[in-house]
Amino acid sequence: MSKTGILLLNIGTPAHPDTLSVFRYLKQFLSDPRVIDLPALWRWLLVHGLILPLRSRRSARAYQQIWTQAGSPLLINSQRLQAALAAQLGNAYQVEIGMRYGKPDIHTALKKLADCSQIKILPLFPQYSSAATGSALAEANLPQAVEQLYFYQHPGFIAAYLAVIKVQLANKSVDKLIFSYHGLPERHLIHNQFGEGECHAVCDKQQDCPSMSAANQWCYRAQCYATSHLLAAGLQLKPAQYTVAFQSRLGRTPWIKPYTDLLLPVLLQQGVKNIAVVCPSFVADCLETLEEVNIRLRASWRQLGGGEFYFIPCLNDHPAWVEALREMVVSF
Repeated sequence: MSKTGILLLNIGTPAHPDTLSVFRYLKQFLSDPRVIDLPALWRWLLVHGLILPLRSRRSARAYQQIWTQAGSPLLINSQRLQAALAAQLGNAYQVEIGMRYGKPDIHTALKKLADCSQIKILPLFPQYSSAATGSALAEANLPQAVEQLYFYQHPGFIAAYLAVIKVQLANKSVDKLIFSYHGLPERHLIHNQFGEGECHAVCDKQQDCPSMSAANQWCYRAQCYATSHLLAAGLQLKPAQYTVAFQSRLGRTPWIKPYTDLLLPVLLQQGVKNIAVVCPSFVADCLETLEEVNIRLRASWRQLGGGEFYFIPCLNDHPAWVEALREMVVSF
């Protein structure tokens, strides 16, 4: 019986948490013109002359703090999701994972799906960006495939995150819930060489984004705010009870604001004591959630004199998320 192929795309992970493996991973990642959108020569000089020599060992130490006996958390979580989704979909479907950088790579996954009558591609990035979604789809380069470009406001995605948040925060006193998203350089919102993800709305890029419209429908920042407002509504939060911020910036170029780490002292000055952090631009726990947020951001909050710090995990293979994915892949 001919099957429908489902290709789940994610960003990727080093094979091992040693400096050489991380060097190789970062080299592939940072050489992508959609990630560092500089002319090829300048990008090569920046990556090989500055970033890789300085960042590889430091990133390896970060990976070592979250690595498990079974391997990379991102890969493990992705494989569990793959197995759970395959079980839900049944024998009429074949589910594979393709990582944009590292292994298992996208082309190997596509070879496994070669005999399928149809292929549906679902990048596991809720909000669209050229640097993540656009890059992964370009690498797949399968014009005949059916693609879902984003799901930042999909009811199943929102319901799944609400289920996770409510369980994690049950019986806890939280003054402020931080929705922390992976950042992008500000210029990616205004113009990029691929003409993707540009925002044409009137917005100062400092305050909340305006509601979604034709002018900002592809704006990553606007989609992040839309996700946050939907989650806040589902949690019945007042505006003063939550905020949106952006993490993981690299270099000195301006990135999307406000910055998550610089938000902490501001919250303390406002009298906030106990905070919780959730990262709805990720569906699987990884370096950015487990190390950057749950280890480093937590330590910063404590050093500043803050109170409780509650880390909310990603969706991973939560049953509600598996069911939401099932609904997505059969409907698009």
